[in-house]
Amino acid sequence: MNKPKRPTLTSRPDDAVAQALRTADADERRALLRRAEGQRRLAAKVPRWAEVEALAYPSGLALEQCSSETTAGYKAELAGRLAPDGRRMVDLTGGLGVDFSFMAPMFDKAVYVEQSEDLCSLARHNFPLLGLTLGDAGRVEVVQADAEIFVATMPQADLVFIDPARRDNVGRKTVRIEDCRPDLTRLLPSLLERAGVVVAKLSPMLDIDDAVARLQGVSEVHIVGTAGECKEVVMVMKAHTATDPVIHMVDDKSRLNYCRANEREAVPTYAAEVKHWLYVPSAVVMKAGAFKWTAVRFGLEKLHPDTHLYTSDVFVADFPGRAIEVTGCYGFSKQEVKRLKTDIGEKANVAVRHFPETAETLRRRLKLKDGGDRFVFAVTMADGKHCLIAGRRPTTD
Repeated sequence: MNKPKRPTLTSRPDDAVAQALRTADADERRALLRRAEGQRRLAAKVPRWAEVEALAYPSGLALEQCSSETTAGYKAELAGRLAPDGRRMVDLTGGLGVDFSFMAPMFDKAVYVEQSEDLCSLARHNFPLLGLTLGDAGRVEVVQADAEIFVATMPQADLVFIDPARRDNVGRKTVRIEDCRPDLTRLLPSLLERAGVVVAKLSPMLDIDDAVARLQGVSEVHIVGTAGECKEVVMVMKAHTATDPVIHMVDDKSRLNYCRANEREAVPTYAAEVKHWLYVPSAVVMKAGAFKWTAVRFGLEKLHPDTHLYTSDVFVADFPGRAIEVTGCYGFSKQEVKRLKTDIGEKANVAVRHFPETAETLRRRLKLKDGGDRFVFAVTMADGKHCLIAGRRPTTD
């Protein structure tokens, strides 16, 4: 299949702002400022799009809600694996079209469905600029329609993608699947009758176990993160599937997968003391709830059943998260706190794990400024004792 054409470089957002300030026409000024804002946002989120000379830009909300280039690229990779024959895919909630533009080249035919007339017009303008051909002979079809109405007469597809709107009628953000539009819990049975695979992008705040229980046929859960944050939860549904879906943890540094049964069966060792290295799991590992499994998988000792930090004397380079080189462990007496301050200085990044105080309260109590390359973790150990762990970024980072 042909790859999308490489886009042409465009002028900088600052140029559009300067041009807008020079024009007297109010409509033209608004259009130029919208373009400048769109370029600025997309330069950070979707650099490939921001480079396109004649790209048209929507309102700020569509830009805010669109996927990043990294997460869209991952979903394209996922779509290629789930539907290797690549005949037909349908995106029922097209939006700005970032996810669609990355997945469409994986298929012979790709249908973009969106109820907003303005966004459909943008898609018809932008897709050819991104190398996606429209029309009867092209790869892409743009359809203005409500997703639920479209599904009623939708032809069979290899893969359906859906990203329900996570805002209510007054614009407030929602998390529960039933509060999003369209309601995937109601629509899913019809989708599974018409598609071999359904892929849904959901809120990173979603309760995964609750969602798996509410949605039919979940076979895979993908927790996707970038820059240290959990960005998306993507669920894969099929008509017939196992009862224990595979959970994929994906970020800039690692890709891991496990099942809930692995977590239930894992028997970690608990540390009697903090060793030379302290390990802080990534946001995607925390979201996945892979707490005991991570300790066993990487040969680490856990500090406490509810303190999701790990320790070892040996440096583990492929740990999914951050490694901290421990410089000392301290109690909470005045003498111990004074020794801590002497060892680390006046500035440190303070965090708490299974500890009765907040990080901000502890920072004030320790009289530490925030920041720098030093760390202080207040934790509860396996024997129930509280301690302060001081550390620094390793030279191996």
